[in-house]
Amino acid sequence: MSTKSLAIAVAAVATLTAGAALARDESGTITKINFKADQITLSSGTTVNLPENLEAHSFKVGERVAVSYNVPKSGIPLASKVQALKKSSAP
Repeated sequence: MSTKSLAIAVAAVATLTAGAALARDESGTITKINFKADQITLSSGTTVNLPENLEAHSFKVGERVAVSYNVPKSGIPLASKVQALKKSSAP
């Protein structure tokens, strides 16, 4: 393998690995909603921007959710999926 091919392969693997490391899944309780910015903050302290197809008005403080998000170069997490979690019923 030539040096140029090896360099391209290493760069491709590094790019793919870096992108995959920034994809995250998290669940928690919504503690704050910023309706103007379409953002929710989870009990962990993570604040995520909601995708275009979801409005902040769809959620309530105290609601448990599962969030899949990516952290782009801007550093502001962008949700790709937000799903309400059902409350577990205690016996």
